[in-house]
Amino acid sequence: MKLKHLIYSSILILLAFSCVSKEGQKAPLTPVSFTDVKLTDAFWAPKIEINRTVSIPSAFGKCEETGRLDNFALAGGLIKTDHQGDFPFDDTDIYKVLEGASYTLAAQYDADLDNYLDSVITLIAAGQEDDGYLTTCVTNKCERLTGWYGKGRWDRLNSHELYNSGHLYEAAVAHYQATGKRILLDIAIKNANLVNEVFGPNEGQKHVPSGHPIIEMALVKLYRVTNNKKYLDLARYFVDETGKGTDGHKLNAYSQDHMPVVKQEEAVGHAVRLGYLYSGVTDVASLLHDQQLMEATKRVWENVVSKKLYITGGIGSRAQGEGFGPDYELNNMTAYCETCASISNVYWNYRLFLNEHEAKYYDVLERTLYNGVISGVSLSGDKFFYDNPLESVHNHERAPWFGCACCPGNITRFMASVPGYMYATDKRTIYVNLFAQSTAKIPFGEETIGISQETKYPWEGKVNITIDEPSLTKMELKIRIPGWAHNQPVPSDLYHFANENKDAYAVSVNGKKESVKTEDGYILLDSKWNAGDQITIDFPMPVRKVIANEKATYDQGKIAYQRGPVVYCFEDKDNHDGFMFDNFASADAKVTHEFDDSLLGGVVKLKMPAHKISTEKAETTEETVELTAIPYYAWNNRGTSNMLVWLAANKETAIAKQAPSLESKATPTASSGWAPGLNDGFDPKNSGDVDKSYFYWWLKEGSEETVDYEFESPVTIAQSSVYWLNMDHYDGNYRVPEHWSILYKNKAGEWNEVETSNEFGVALDQYNTVNFKPVETTAIRIKAKLQEGESAGILEWKLK
Repeated sequence: MKLKHLIYSSILILLAFSCVSKEGQKAPLTPVSFTDVKLTDAFWAPKIEINRTVSIPSAFGKCEETGRLDNFALAGGLIKTDHQGDFPFDDTDIYKVLEGASYTLAAQYDADLDNYLDSVITLIAAGQEDDGYLTTCVTNKCERLTGWYGKGRWDRLNSHELYNSGHLYEAAVAHYQATGKRILLDIAIKNANLVNEVFGPNEGQKHVPSGHPIIEMALVKLYRVTNNKKYLDLARYFVDETGKGTDGHKLNAYSQDHMPVVKQEEAVGHAVRLGYLYSGVTDVASLLHDQQLMEATKRVWENVVSKKLYITGGIGSRAQGEGFGPDYELNNMTAYCETCASISNVYWNYRLFLNEHEAKYYDVLERTLYNGVISGVSLSGDKFFYDNPLESVHNHERAPWFGCACCPGNITRFMASVPGYMYATDKRTIYVNLFAQSTAKIPFGEETIGISQETKYPWEGKVNITIDEPSLTKMELKIRIPGWAHNQPVPSDLYHFANENKDAYAVSVNGKKESVKTEDGYILLDSKWNAGDQITIDFPMPVRKVIANEKATYDQGKIAYQRGPVVYCFEDKDNHDGFMFDNFASADAKVTHEFDDSLLGGVVKLKMPAHKISTEKAETTEETVELTAIPYYAWNNRGTSNMLVWLAANKETAIAKQAPSLESKATPTASSGWAPGLNDGFDPKNSGDVDKSYFYWWLKEGSEETVDYEFESPVTIAQSSVYWLNMDHYDGNYRVPEHWSILYKNKAGEWNEVETSNEFGVALDQYNTVNFKPVETTAIRIKAKLQEGESAGILEWKLK
């Protein structure tokens, strides 16, 4: 079967389901496949090509190097060795890269890649057990990972077995549609049939949700390809079982399993899981016309967009549990904003758009796409961010791979599919959602409509849309008006522009200016089009200054900068290798922009007058400087750096660089391992101030723990000041310790307590200072007994 026929058939299946709707509900729109859109622009086309030629081969190479492929061979009895890797979900890294590679095959055939994928699939087939089960660490009986999966198959909710299955199904559908080969699809179907036997509402089946969502949206994809409704019903089961605890297991937000979906109103727990879950919820609600489910997904979306969305489109503020904090917790240096979470945010908003037909979902999608997603991969395509903070003090670096390697594989599959987000259709309308130089052949009923775009977006706002092959009948075009083009950064009051742009966008048809109707964020143009007809939209692109809602406390007194869909940041590489936090630019500072084709692959950069403060002998002085800003997605492509997105707007918000101190020369270590943030030089405002880096004894409760400062040579210390952390978290709260003490290492290498009559304080919202008899030492230690059932942490630890 030929590729085009396969993809067209799958679209017809989707359309058949989409066109049935209950009275009062909109019929879901039909996606336009990425294979029907060819990008020829200078922004996305090179990134997609780098993904094809660099990212995918690099990721496959890492999968081979780290033994992920060997695990399938071991499960199939083809080799004798030990199971490799630290996680039960390592199998998914293969599936995700395979999915991305399949997309690239569909867009540009490569015989070598095709053959390589066949060899990978052969190993996957070997690793599958006779009844369809497929999770290699369980088949291989890897003792190291029993803490994850327990005694065997399906023993634990958070085992990731169903997560593995979900990514398998998504890869299988992509490979089948790209090549017409059924082997991987048959593997997926065999596994799905087993899952359908094991899980469900009937007696004798397991009554649990998926644990790590993605199987829900993957089962929907399998349903659309096979037309077998049992897969849609199983997706519905996993959605409905969420938060019920039918089998008596403890409910937990981390697994998106804290309450039934229909009762949820706030985004909590693991951010990636939330994005995947609600993508599946939206799919199920749309196909089954379940208004209660649809209202639930929209309620949670409203919470995210109005209270928990970063200006970059990132979601998930906390490293602990990789998830959400409370409303308006939009910390910057410690922002987690996992790359996978941004991708899941795109998936979710895309599905909401297909159901609701409203541009506001694409406003969030576009913001995330141009900022939070592509910041996750280097311009070279072979290094990645796991988390994407909005500030850095030379403490964040891209890596070629991770032990938990979910993000690189996710990037490879996502980047290849970007053209598929440009258009959508219904019976009489083509929706134009994204703008990029391109040509498209859009299935439209029994016709194919040819549309091309000529534009330098996102650097310029002028877009020429040409009808190359028109419909034989009247056809409506709906062209999205980006939120930023009508003075709305996001579809909520979470952010607003400092000044309204009074230059409205202009629309012309065949050179004649048109006064157009708008609806749900779209320009409406309804006509019997002729070949060569051209629509020109000119979106003015001034630099916009963004102000955060007053409840987003970490961004008060600061400004973020945006032009078009692109959010900017200030990196020291362009600003005299400076500290950056000691700069401020007033709200009325004039900002200029220019395109620099020699910078970071060609970007528009911003320039503005600013001031820099410094403190000497308790006096604050300032000097006039010029600052340069680059697109946020492009930072850290020239090495580690000081960087920030939100620039201080006044002297009071700017932070002077602290003079070198004892603690700044120390190397922190802790009984729990990594010990960041103790000596970064940023004074907290209170014990809940997690905007800057901080230390915590992760997953330690009620135990005796230590944290040390180590020095290269002996130093004399007579004072210690500790600022304790106080924070709630679903995976364990952080409270002041039950009691603590200070020790130093003597010349014999032994730990002794310091001599003091001071109390070891645990007061909140202040430094707890202990003066003691001076000691000469190469290391000093805090030993803390944590409260029963609680963890603890330190925002800053100073020495004198």
